[in-house]
Amino acid sequence: MQHYNNYIKLIEQNSSKDIAQNIESSVTAIIPNYISCFDFNSHRTGLLLGNVQSGKTGHMLGVIASAADNHFDFFIILTTDNVRLQKQTLARALNSLDTFCICDESDDIRFIQNQMRKPVILVLKKNSKTLTSWYNNLISSKFLHGRAVFIVDDESDAASLNTKVNKKNISTINNKISEIRKLGNSSFYLQVTATPQSLFLQSTLTGYRPEFVHYFQPGEGYLGGNFFYRIQYSDDEIIVPYPIQFTGEEELKDLRIEELHLPEGMQMAIASFLIASAHLFLVGNKESCSFLIHPSVSISDHEIIANKISESLNDILYAMRHADLFKDSLKYAWENLVKTKPDILSFNKCYKFILDILENQKINIITVNSSNTYKDDFGKGINIIIGGNAIGRGVTFPNLQTTYYCRKSKKPQADTYWQHSRAFGYDRDSGLVRVFLPPSLFKLFSELNYANSAMIEYIQNNNINNINLVYPKGITPTRNNVIDKTMLNIIVGGVNHFPSFPKEKNTSKIDKILNSFDGKEFHEITDIDFLKEIILYCDSDVKNDWPKEKYIDCINSLADEDKEKAILIIRKDRNIGKNTGTLLSPTDRKLGDKFNNIIVLTMYRVLGTIDKGWNGKPLWIPNIKFPKDKFFYNCN
Repeated sequence: MQHYNNYIKLIEQNSSKDIAQNIESSVTAIIPNYISCFDFNSHRTGLLLGNVQSGKTGHMLGVIASAADNHFDFFIILTTDNVRLQKQTLARALNSLDTFCICDESDDIRFIQNQMRKPVILVLKKNSKTLTSWYNNLISSKFLHGRAVFIVDDESDAASLNTKVNKKNISTINNKISEIRKLGNSSFYLQVTATPQSLFLQSTLTGYRPEFVHYFQPGEGYLGGNFFYRIQYSDDEIIVPYPIQFTGEEELKDLRIEELHLPEGMQMAIASFLIASAHLFLVGNKESCSFLIHPSVSISDHEIIANKISESLNDILYAMRHADLFKDSLKYAWENLVKTKPDILSFNKCYKFILDILENQKINIITVNSSNTYKDDFGKGINIIIGGNAIGRGVTFPNLQTTYYCRKSKKPQADTYWQHSRAFGYDRDSGLVRVFLPPSLFKLFSELNYANSAMIEYIQNNNINNINLVYPKGITPTRNNVIDKTMLNIIVGGVNHFPSFPKEKNTSKIDKILNSFDGKEFHEITDIDFLKEIILYCDSDVKNDWPKEKYIDCINSLADEDKEKAILIIRKDRNIGKNTGTLLSPTDRKLGDKFNNIIVLTMYRVLGTIDKGWNGKPLWIPNIKFPKDKFFYNCN
C-alpha cells in the first residue's frame, strides 16, 4: 500500500481529511471488486462517475495509486484536447503522486531513462499528433511487452468515442486509443466523467460501454444541480432556488449590437458580481472572485461582449464619480444578496471598494476561446471571463460567484448543456452565488437536473446493462454521431404501446391477480411492483412485439416521484378482432389521455373468438402508456 498510503497522506496535508475519506470510498468500492482480482489477461472497461466539478481528479488519482499497489505499473491519463486542462491535470499528479515517474507530453527521454523502475504515468491530451507520437514511443521502448495498460480517460465521453460509427468507419482519436489499449497483453480502461449519456448508449461490441459504474457522492459544501435547479412546491406555488435570477429571453440579440447598451439582465449580473467581489476581498478570505459569461460559441460574440463590458465599467465609474447614478443598481444587488448573506459587509463599505477597483482598473476582462487560449489560471484577481466551448468542460474556475448564461440551441443535448454548469463546485460562497439566465433556460436545466438525478438513482439501485436514459421531448441525450443508430432503441411516452400478436399464455394467472378489482372506471395503484408483475405475465408470439423487459427497465429508470403511483384500467369480455391496428376504444383512449404525467396500464380481457381471428380462447391484451413527453433511450 506504499503508493496509496503516500497519496492519502498528501491529500490530508494539502486538502482535508474529509476529502481523503471521500476518495477512500471510491478506492474501496473499485479496487477489491475490479482491480485486485484482475487476471492480467483481459481488456476491461469501467466508469468512475461524479458530478460536474465535484473532485473527480482526486478520486481517479487515488484509484491509480491503489492500482499501483496491485501490480499495475504503467498508466496513461487522457485529458481533452485543451492545453490548460492537460497542464492542470499534470500539476495535480506531480503534487500528489511523488512515488511515480510522471511524464508530460514531451518527456519521452524521462520515460526511457526511468526504465520502469518507478510506476509511470503519462498525462496526454486526446490529440491525434500526441497520441500517435506516444504510440510509436511505446512500441519502440518495448516496455509494454507482457504488461497491462491502465488508461484513465478523463472526460471519456468527449473525443474518445467513434464519431464515424454510422459511416462504418473509425474516427482518428477513437482508433488511437483502441490501438494503445492493445499494446499490452491486457488493459484496464477507466472512464471518468459527469455526463455518461453517450457511454451508456454504446454497444458492448465497441469496448467503450462500461461494464461497471462507481458513482461517488460529492463532499460537504458542494453546490450542484439540486442547489441551483431543483424546483420545490409549497401550496401549489413553484419555488425557484434563490441563486437563480431571471433575465430577458432575447438579451443575446441586444448584446450582439455594439451600439446598444448592455441589457438589464447583464447590468444586474455585473452589479451582483461587484458587490460579491467587494465583500470577499474586504473580508480577506479570498484571493479571487470570478464572473463567467457564456453567451454562445461565436468568437465574434465574445469580443463584442468583452468590449461592451469594458465600456460599461468605464460608464459605471463615470456615473459613480459624478452623480452616483449607478448607486441604485448596486444597492438593489446588495439588497438581493443580503437576503441570503445576512453577514455581508455594509453597502457603504462595498461601494467604496467598487469605486477603488474601477478607478485602479483592477478588474480583468478575459475572453477564452479557440482564438485566445488564456494560459494563466483564475486563482487570483477579480475576473470577468467570457467564452463558449472552451469554458464548457473540465476547466475549473476558483471562487466563481456569478454566472450569466444565455446560450440556446434548437436541439439541446443533455450532456453538452450539463457540462456548461460551471457554477457547480466547492469554493463558492453559497450566500453570494448567483446565476442569471432566461426562464426557458432555467426550465431546461431543471429538466436536465431531474433526468440526471433519476439516472444516478437508477445506477445506485439497478444493473446498468438495462439502463434507460429518460428525457423530455426536445432534449436528446448526446450527439448523434457517436451512437450506432442500428443499436439505438427509443420508447416514446404519451403513446399507447400494445402487442399486435398477443399470446393466450398466463390468462388464468392474470385472471387470478386481477379478480379482486371491481368494475370501476379506473384504479389508482401505488404498488408499482404489482404493475410490473402484470406486465411480465403478458406475452407475444412475435419477438419485440411486446418487449416487456424493456418496459420494466423504463419504469425502473423513472425518478421515484414519477412512479409513486400509476393508473390501472381493466375491461373484461371485449369482443374485438385480431390485427385491427388499434386496441383501445375511443372512450378508454380519452380516459388514459387524462393522465399525462404517470404510467397508465390498460388490460383488456378479450373473448378470443374464432370469428374474430383468434384461437377460440380468452386472453389478456395489455396497453401501456408512459408519461407524456418522456423519451426513453437505450442501446442493444
